[in-house]
Amino acid sequence: MSVSRAVGRDDLKTRIGQALGEAKADLVIKNTRFLNVVTGEIAEGDIAVCGEVIVGTYESYDGVEEIDGRGLTVVPGFIDTHVHCESTCVTPQEFDRCVLPRGTTTAICDPHEICNVLGEQGLSYFLDSAGGTALDLFVQLSSCVPATELETSGARLEAPDLIRHMDHPRVLGLAEFMNFPGVFHKVDGVLDKLAAFDGRHIDGHAPLVSGKELNAYLSCGIRNCHETTSAYEAMEKLRKGMQVLIRDGSVSKDVHALAEIIKPETSPFLGFCTDDRNPLDIAEEGHMDHLIRSAIRLGAPVAHVYRAATWSAARGFRLYDRGLVAPGHRADLVLLDDLEDCAVNRVIRNGKIVGPHSFDGRPAVTPVGLDSVKLEPVAEEDFAVPAGGSVQSVIGLEPGKILTEHRRIEVPVVGGRMVADPSRDLLKICVFARHGSNRNIGRGFVQGFGFTEGALASSVGHDSHNICVVGASDTDMRIAVNRLIELQGGFVAVRNGQVVGELALPLAGLMSLEPFETVEVRLRSLRAAVRAMGCPLAEPFLQLAFLPLPVIPHLKITDRGMVDVDRFELIAA
Repeated sequence: MSVSRAVGRDDLKTRIGQALGEAKADLVIKNTRFLNVVTGEIAEGDIAVCGEVIVGTYESYDGVEEIDGRGLTVVPGFIDTHVHCESTCVTPQEFDRCVLPRGTTTAICDPHEICNVLGEQGLSYFLDSAGGTALDLFVQLSSCVPATELETSGARLEAPDLIRHMDHPRVLGLAEFMNFPGVFHKVDGVLDKLAAFDGRHIDGHAPLVSGKELNAYLSCGIRNCHETTSAYEAMEKLRKGMQVLIRDGSVSKDVHALAEIIKPETSPFLGFCTDDRNPLDIAEEGHMDHLIRSAIRLGAPVAHVYRAATWSAARGFRLYDRGLVAPGHRADLVLLDDLEDCAVNRVIRNGKIVGPHSFDGRPAVTPVGLDSVKLEPVAEEDFAVPAGGSVQSVIGLEPGKILTEHRRIEVPVVGGRMVADPSRDLLKICVFARHGSNRNIGRGFVQGFGFTEGALASSVGHDSHNICVVGASDTDMRIAVNRLIELQGGFVAVRNGQVVGELALPLAGLMSLEPFETVEVRLRSLRAAVRAMGCPLAEPFLQLAFLPLPVIPHLKITDRGMVDVDRFELIAA
């Protein structure tokens, strides 16, 4: 269990005795080196652990259990400061199994995705799950459900709904405050949430926000941002006291742009996060270990990269009990074969060596939202786009980014309807409302997927998670959407009228009920099928999933139509 028990007088006596060497420590890592993220030095000496807490460093100790640490370097456990576990396509319990052996001992999640589908039922599912993970999983209360009024969400969470959960032991505060336009326009419901969490931790989400608007945003008590994509943007945020969380997920890969900001002066005000990262990427590249390794390879100072990933991350979220290899701190430790390559040898969590046994006995959590796709089967007529002006607003996809371009492009017309033109990489995109409250369909066009035939459909569509489909053919798009309805959510690829790949995600249309290893294999097969269609994108389904997100510049599409994010309004059909 991840919630620590209360400490009594006898516990303290035991700790003191083991720290003084009067009794053997419960666990000792002998003859090892460790990174002191305070001084930046590589120190030598034993590390003694009593129960869940480090009680000795720099000295020699004997232990009831001992690990020979020769040739290894010990660092604090890694902290993922912002993650949507749903975007790993697996349940929190499988996320736990997937990332803890890679050194992620603490994760701070925002169940924003499932809350937009199921509301408080989804939030309760995550709170129940977080109480039984082997890693320390904290939950931020989703602040923007729905994210905007420019889309149809499956639920709504207002300030009173969030206040009911704010004192839960797994809750740290309010999750990413995406509706920054609502802040600037002083919308009452937006301000009610900020006021309710005044004095508590509030996560930010402020892509390209600067100047006086950034001042206004920060004046509401918002503390960090994981949507920073350039060093220039990061430095303005740091100068104004905002913690910058450097992200590297399956789509948004910002370490390359931000590694240069990791310096001795800035590292106390940084952190790392994955945001959205699937099991296939974790298997091939890693989790937090991948971010650390990437930053070091890009020239960031080793000690300061680890400081940002551990102590700085912990301090930013007021988790003062972790992030150092030092007495009195939680014994969350990662033993590395190579410090610069972040090569994980083994992991210690709460003073216990992590292995398959670490996941035994976790309480089962009943799946929810197994019937969340309430869309009726669609017909080809549903995809028709009536002819408009000769030049239309077209989404320009940027590989590796969730920012999109707002392009103005001539769209061909056949029989009084606008159609795709795969020869110019101009595909049709549609978003179908799937929560049962209406039958909205948003229609438009996109460039950047690169395939000339077929269609891709997904029930993962940030943040309201309506069904998104992109394709060169209305027939293939129809088949893809209808197969998705049969699966009750997931990813589907269709080519020439045949389903060529799929992954079922029946839990709220977001998560698999299978082990993460099975999901990895199926994602690998699905990726191969999409590449065979001619799509060059590394993560086409996740790129598709971000196109309905109308809080990320510049042009997006929801079930209500095309959205000019810069003006924060729908584009007239």
